[in-house]
Amino acid sequence: MYARAALAPRRHLAGLAVNLVRDMAHIAALLSEAKTILLVDWPSRDVPDTLARHGFTVISDDGPRTGYNSYEPAGDEVRVRPLAGPPETADVIYTHRPVDELPDIVETARALGARAVWLQSGRDASGAKDPRGVWLSEEHARKAREIVERAGLSYFDAPYIADAVRTGMTRR
Repeated sequence: MYARAALAPRRHLAGLAVNLVRDMAHIAALLSEAKTILLVDWPSRDVPDTLARHGFTVISDDGPRTGYNSYEPAGDEVRVRPLAGPPETADVIYTHRPVDELPDIVETARALGARAVWLQSGRDASGAKDPRGVWLSEEHARKAREIVERAGLSYFDAPYIADAVRTGMTRR
């Protein structure tokens, strides 16, 4: 009885480790195949700048007043160039918006032929703002995953996308 109880947490941790390895492999494959990433808000310039410096075509949807912009590496900096309209296609939609806005974002993702939606909360485990934070409550994470996967898209909410790119989770 005691041995079985002691093994239960280990089995749970082993399951988490298997899921983590599977998710990391899925992220690596996604980022390696992706060319264009559409940003729908982001917590800091680190996101578009890092993605652009690592060879992605980065386009931001900055809302109706500002429109769309492209982020392009130019030497040691990343320049922002206004675009006439949205991209024709995108492989990944990265968003830093509330979960309640996901249905419209998913609709955009499907219209652009994206394979995945990557949601970043911008919060740490205490709920405090953190530009690299990826914490979501279980309820919000479940709701977000359901919205995205119901549309036939892959869902990611961790790790922080710029860290994933910087740490080599892409074969670029």
